[in-house]
Amino acid sequence: MRRLAVLIVLATVAMPALAQTEPGDAAAGLRLAATWCANCHRVAPGGPGPSTDAAPTFRAIAQMPSTTSISLRVFLQTPHPNMPDYRLTREELDDVVAYLVSLKR
Repeated sequence: MRRLAVLIVLATVAMPALAQTEPGDAAAGLRLAATWCANCHRVAPGGPGPSTDAAPTFRAIAQMPSTTSISLRVFLQTPHPNMPDYRLTREELDDVVAYLVSLKR
């Protein structure tokens, strides 16, 4: 019984360390998106956007069933013909992904 109690205490203490949280700062991601992406995308719900709807809004991207932090990371690191080839640092990538994922909730 005592061993079980010790295991429960250890598991309780270790769980936060084992839980993986999404890296990135969503507010910083919004600022980056407003600077780099707003020429083609509406980056914030109700916010200013481009003069055409050729590119989906960030909210629409976030709501796609296929949108996950992993799929966003792959997409943003792969050159696409209709998108500028931004060279995001790891921190910038984390921030933009955190912002997009925040729109999914």
